[in-house]
Amino acid sequence: MEGGVSADRTEFTECWRTAWRTPYIMKLAFAAGIGGLLFGYDTGVISGALLYIKEDFEDVERKTWLQETIVSMAVAGAIIGAAIGGWMNDRFGRRPSILVADVVFFVGALIMAVSPAPWVIIIGRIFVGLGVGMASMTAPLYISEASPARIRGALVSMNGLLITGGQFLSYLINLAFTHVPGTWRWMLGVAGLPALIQFILMLWLPESPRWLYRQNRKEEAKDILGKIYPSSELEAELQALEESIEAEKADEMATGGNIFARVKNACSNKIVRAGLYAGVTVQVAQQFVGINTVMYYSPTIVQFAGFASNKTALALSLITSGLNAIGSIVSMAFVDRYGRRRLMIVSMFGIIICLVVLSTIFFIASANAPGISHFESTHFGHNSTCPSFLTASDASKWNCMTCLSAESECGFCASSANQYGPGACLATNDEVKGLCKSEHRTWYINGCPTKVGFFAVILLGAYIISYSPGMGTVPWIVNSEIYPLRYRGIGGGIAAVSNWCANLVVSETFLTLTEALGSAGTFLLFAGFSLLGLIGIFFLVPETRGLPIEEIEKMLEKGYKPKLLGGKGRSKDDKINDSNDS
Repeated sequence: MEGGVSADRTEFTECWRTAWRTPYIMKLAFAAGIGGLLFGYDTGVISGALLYIKEDFEDVERKTWLQETIVSMAVAGAIIGAAIGGWMNDRFGRRPSILVADVVFFVGALIMAVSPAPWVIIIGRIFVGLGVGMASMTAPLYISEASPARIRGALVSMNGLLITGGQFLSYLINLAFTHVPGTWRWMLGVAGLPALIQFILMLWLPESPRWLYRQNRKEEAKDILGKIYPSSELEAELQALEESIEAEKADEMATGGNIFARVKNACSNKIVRAGLYAGVTVQVAQQFVGINTVMYYSPTIVQFAGFASNKTALALSLITSGLNAIGSIVSMAFVDRYGRRRLMIVSMFGIIICLVVLSTIFFIASANAPGISHFESTHFGHNSTCPSFLTASDASKWNCMTCLSAESECGFCASSANQYGPGACLATNDEVKGLCKSEHRTWYINGCPTKVGFFAVILLGAYIISYSPGMGTVPWIVNSEIYPLRYRGIGGGIAAVSNWCANLVVSETFLTLTEALGSAGTFLLFAGFSLLGLIGIFFLVPETRGLPIEEIEKMLEKGYKPKLLGGKGRSKDDKINDSNDS
């Protein structure tokens, strides 16, 4: 998941000018932005590490639910961490929250690196998730509150760019440690290094001036703002800050003193409900297009496409991660030019097409999988043959996919003469695997040899290109604009929790779905979910680009209808903003 506030090109130009004149601002933004790097690194690193964890722990190799749990427990921890982080931000400040997140993340990385058993890895993943959850909401907040208003969007967007950059870095690290003893331990343990760097940097940086001002530590806040703003702008900024905080306190009094009362008041408000329909729809749709199956399981998916080598799978996965980072930059350049709604709709069309074609390719690969030869299967000895194959009444009809789906103890050893020809269905243990490789054959456990595998990798890249500029970043922008100001924190929080929960569901079920439906059926299912998401976006999500808060509230109060259904919209603004385009 990527988050942030949009910024146009003039804002980026101003950002570089301001940073050049006042490097202190960039120091604040970069130090806090490492939280985004941690977020991205953890998202990507587990996909490669899982390949080698399966090799070291037989239980993980055999049990799909254990693989899914190792991956998804970081998401579960992040849900809790986000909730704790919200409380810590208000109670103790932004800076202590980031420091605590770094400590928790560092501890989690160490636990994973020295794990003697899968259950210890799971504990480490929970700790890392707690740190990610705290950092994911605290880092953008700190950057936003310690940035001049005119370049705030650009600096917060840098946090989103560091998330995708962290994902790309994780694949590079994974690739670098493929032949190093300890492989996955290094991959997961290295994550502690940026957490340690951020902890040290944050010790020398101040608290958010907004939080200090709200705690009546006004002189401290003024000193920090004096390093951010030129003296000619300082008094005006202090005045604006005081007015903003007073308005915020008044809103809190109006919406209820505690969180439960505020949520109840928010849900009873017609405008907020309409905003939540839109905000939650885009956040859930972002996850149910299947993006985190690609980010968490990318090398495994590449192996489904017939690339058995861990190193090859990691190298090809690096391409998808790089495209994701590029897509984030594309989004920053175009989201204010073409609008949020249009970018998401175009993105969803591209995602659906890619998923349907990808499903078709996996179906073709499965239908044309190499057959199973009885001679090849008994070539290594009767005890080396897959037990299910020996007892099957229709063994003559088996192919590679039948072998791999028969039971978790079966693997496919390709023919030495022609990898696309009939091969052996063997028991999966280290001895048999070694016998297969000793004859210079390729060993498959996730996918089968196929001539169309490379097209699957191309489609994965096209999927990322379709996803990243639209559904990758725009849902977070919509949620920063769609709610009335006094309910923005509550609305954004509900939508963010829905995103994390959808993420948990998808990451916890992907491998189980591939076992039950096959790769083709699973990606077709995600295409169906994407179609539902597209329909939801079309009917529930208005264009918010360039509109003042008051106008968005009026639009939601009247009830949004797309043009196709006779919605009147705002004809003058429609021409300017392409507001309600279908």
